[in-house]
Amino acid sequence: MNFQNILYAVDQGVAVIRFNRPKALNAMTMDLMGELGQAFDAAAADKAVRVIVLTGEGRAFSTGADLAATGDKPPLDLQGRLDLGYVLDRYYNPLILKMRELPKPIISAVNGIAAGAGANLALMADLTVAARSTYFLQAFVNVGLIPDAGGTWILPRAIGPQRAMGLALNGDKLPAQTAKEWGLIWDVVDDAELMPAVMAMAQRFAAGPGVAIERIKQAIHAAAQNDLGKQLDLESDLQRDCGRSQDFMEGAMAFVQKRKPNFKGR
Repeated sequence: MNFQNILYAVDQGVAVIRFNRPKALNAMTMDLMGELGQAFDAAAADKAVRVIVLTGEGRAFSTGADLAATGDKPPLDLQGRLDLGYVLDRYYNPLILKMRELPKPIISAVNGIAAGAGANLALMADLTVAARSTYFLQAFVNVGLIPDAGGTWILPRAIGPQRAMGLALNGDKLPAQTAKEWGLIWDVVDDAELMPAVMAMAQRFAAGPGVAIERIKQAIHAAAQNDLGKQLDLESDLQRDCGRSQDFMEGAMAFVQKRKPNFKGR
């Protein structure tokens, strides 16, 4: 695939998507967001892909929207004011929903700066692993905006309303280690170990029971909207699917035979 703003590669069942505007600290343009959506679509359609990794080239994951991009301005409303909501409706919101609805697990490998929409895009992955030097920044208030790209949804659910409010109102840096201690991200590793650690995890998932892994993602995310009764019903439905899979039969046989299972992802 011929992209201008991202890099896309598949290896051992893992699709790696990299923001590729390192000189601009991977700030997001409308073109970049469009390409990112295409890359997720490609990964979703490719049967060889079981896991997706999202990261950035250079010293930043992403600093969020590129406010300085020439020719990348939102349209004006009837009063001649910038319509930032149009940009969210057209580019950001569909991408966030695509990430959540895509059955395959997504891992963010967060290197360096993750600010604004870049921070929230990283946090909307199914698992987020950060380099030790990384910090997350809800920079929106510093330019007179509110957190977007799902920030007002994920933050209070992950760390509670007080911490979410504090991050949004203060616009201060949140070190990766603190983010881990708060439960906002999965893990922190030394900078040099970020991609090796994430790729090892991704390849382990890719070699695992694909039906169960996809159903786990579905169930965990559904819990945010379901009451207990609905969640129990969903567990029954999804467990029924898993129980009918070849991977379950292989896993059960391997357990009885005291050997390592050879999952096929179906």
